[in-house]
Amino acid sequence: MFRKPKVQLALTITAAVLLFAALIFPNVLSRLTPLGFLRIPVEGAVILGLLAVLPKKALKPFAILAGTVVGLLVIEKCLDMGFFEELNRPFDPVLDWVLFDDAFSFAVDSYGRPASIAAAAGVILLVVAILALTSWSVLRVGALVARHKKKAALTAGGMAVAWGLAFSLGLTFTGAVPIAARSTSTYAWDRAHQARAGLRDGANFRQEVQQDAFQTVPAAQMLTGLKGKDVIFTFVESYGRSAVEGDALSPITRPVLDGGAAELQQAGFAARSGWLTSPTFGGGSWLAHATFESGLWINNEQRYRNLVSSNRLTLTRAFKNKQYRTVSVMPGATRAWPEGNFYGYDTVWDSRNLGYQGPKFSWSPMPDQYTLKQLNTIEYKKPGRGPLMIEMPLVSSHTPWAPIPDYLPDWNSVGDGSIYTTMEAAGQKPKALWAEPKKVRAEYGKSIVYSLTSLINWIKLYGDDNLVMVFLGDHQPSPIAAGAGASHDVPITVVAKDPKVLDRIAGWGWAEGLRPKTDTPVWPMSDFRDKFLTAFGEQTPAS
Repeated sequence: MFRKPKVQLALTITAAVLLFAALIFPNVLSRLTPLGFLRIPVEGAVILGLLAVLPKKALKPFAILAGTVVGLLVIEKCLDMGFFEELNRPFDPVLDWVLFDDAFSFAVDSYGRPASIAAAAGVILLVVAILALTSWSVLRVGALVARHKKKAALTAGGMAVAWGLAFSLGLTFTGAVPIAARSTSTYAWDRAHQARAGLRDGANFRQEVQQDAFQTVPAAQMLTGLKGKDVIFTFVESYGRSAVEGDALSPITRPVLDGGAAELQQAGFAARSGWLTSPTFGGGSWLAHATFESGLWINNEQRYRNLVSSNRLTLTRAFKNKQYRTVSVMPGATRAWPEGNFYGYDTVWDSRNLGYQGPKFSWSPMPDQYTLKQLNTIEYKKPGRGPLMIEMPLVSSHTPWAPIPDYLPDWNSVGDGSIYTTMEAAGQKPKALWAEPKKVRAEYGKSIVYSLTSLINWIKLYGDDNLVMVFLGDHQPSPIAAGAGASHDVPITVVAKDPKVLDRIAGWGWAEGLRPKTDTPVWPMSDFRDKFLTAFGEQTPAS
């Protein structure tokens, strides 16, 4: 074809192949197949055509710019792959950068700091390598085009005609993969619009946060149906609909839920259960907590930051206005949490002051059973106290679901947590578990069973006549555990001894017991605050 040394020819072919692969590169891991690369990228024809018609002085700047843009799109597609696998959504180029700090902290907690630093360094090198290779590829192809402009223009025209024919005829491989590819340009366009929408969302949210029908309702008329009750809102980490209804998981969890309902009924408790749609999936628990508390849809970090800088009435603040002692018990928190002032907590208990002397279980600083037992000491069983409102996330079911502590039938043996030392040492390690992905879902199910068993038994053993326990999931687990195509739905349950409490929510259509039915109503999680305040208040606020 062209006379040049074999090495130079090999380098040019390599550059062309790399550029072609970058333009076809998908953003979903399941599409990363050989068949997915047997396509004609229209962007290739465009780049080749521009290289053929641009003046010589403009070739190098254009090649560097085009290569950098293509490289950045490949990097974002790689981020999409990771986000789809963990959070069941693509990466947001405007709002998701803050999550990398949390991801690094999670890696440190799960795999250790040296491994996490090595992984972060590897990611940085990969980013640099992608940008360097895509820029080099376009420069290399551009150099060839500069020597053979006419042939390059004919080649670009031929690619464009072939693409147009394949597109107009709807040619595909196996009826699923179109031969005419425009994925890179479409992807870039979609991401630009996504970024624009993210920037606009801030202004829209500032209006939403001020629209609150309960903001002007007098405290005297709020929560009157819970007078004298202790109300505990408990989030069970990653407790999703898949854990209750999934074919692989429901045989594990249903006996715990149905058996627990029967045991609680014998102890004098009754329960009603429904579904809520979480604003997040696979992670981002704080977004779900904020949505639940505020009655607003908090599905990204920008909305969260704007919320906690506002004066929005939260569930906690509503209880505080009724002279409740408002408490947050956060066993997963390892540092100060200034947002507690926004929510309206009198006290925040976290991993630094809960008195735990045992080992961490991967990400989880302490087992759920210890947290629940310690709740008695720090708040619930204190003599002479007034009414309590508590929000408490349970974190033993947090990914990576290894190791999982054992439930201790004798709650007095929990002690200061030292008893867990041998359990943690003998338990399965995250690295070993995740080396065999097929086993991950089963271990997730075991972690949910542990958390639910601990919570149900705490209610049965320690709950008194004035307890109202609301427990729910914050979000579904990552797709590796939830399964493909899982919804954002999570279970929610209200448990109480006083029948008047459940009479107040009779109109909700929730199922009896600890397990919602398939046809039980599904609400957005942002609806709960208003429905709860309406059910337990004296009047319905103005629309």
